[in-house]
Amino acid sequence: MTGRANVALVQLDSSETESVADRIDRALELTRTAAVGADLVVLPELWHVGAFATDQVRANAEPLDGPLMQRCAELARTSHTWVHAGSFAEVLPDGRHFNTSVLLAPDGSRAAVYRKIHLFGFAGGETTVMSAGTDLVVVPTALGVTGLATCYDLRFPELFRALLDVGATTMLLASGWPTVRIEHWSLLARARAIENQSFVVACNGVGTHSGVTLGGHSVVVDPLGRVVAEADDGEQVLRADLDLGLVARIRADFPVLADRRSGLY
Repeated sequence: MTGRANVALVQLDSSETESVADRIDRALELTRTAAVGADLVVLPELWHVGAFATDQVRANAEPLDGPLMQRCAELARTSHTWVHAGSFAEVLPDGRHFNTSVLLAPDGSRAAVYRKIHLFGFAGGETTVMSAGTDLVVVPTALGVTGLATCYDLRFPELFRALLDVGATTMLLASGWPTVRIEHWSLLARARAIENQSFVVACNGVGTHSGVTLGGHSVVVDPLGRVVAEADDGEQVLRADLDLGLVARIRADFPVLADRRSGLY
């Protein structure tokens, strides 16, 4: 893919100092502002309840066609912008809950749904209230062929290789990564970009809830592992301009991916 694209990462504060309803109102207004001039805007993981607020998941879960995603779809439609609505607590008719990312097209239609594959908690945390997804998701967007992942997924390079193998040139993540391991976040985002010669666009949250402080430092990394833009540890909108032709040029100039020996791994 050639051309350029502008992305806006909404590094939202999900502290417990406001209600879920107030946070949703504030976040959507901030996202509407961020969408001005952007080709795609992205929110963090579980921003409506807080990524570590597992006690809030079931009480605030909604179906895909519930009020929260309806409001996000209307925002995409009126902004004429791709909106990655971060992830939210989804409930299915059978009672299962998922950590679900929804990508909305500029006409407000649902372009992709990704249910987080790797749940964090080591038999605690979100593993106690959510089911794990099973499907890879890759979809054409304003950023080229885009693979979706969520937070803890970043620690599993096999997932990103699989996204690469089905055509992804950009990896798009929503996250709620804590301050205590923020150096891992920055390092792994660059690693995933370098090893797959792909853009990584990773939106993290900030603020404190359930005794955990999120680390921010949302980041956009190019296919050479260079940081295009990086946020600090406060609420902000991070913007970056991407040269979409860079992926093809780098893969042609340094064709390391052609030397993979998948049959031996």
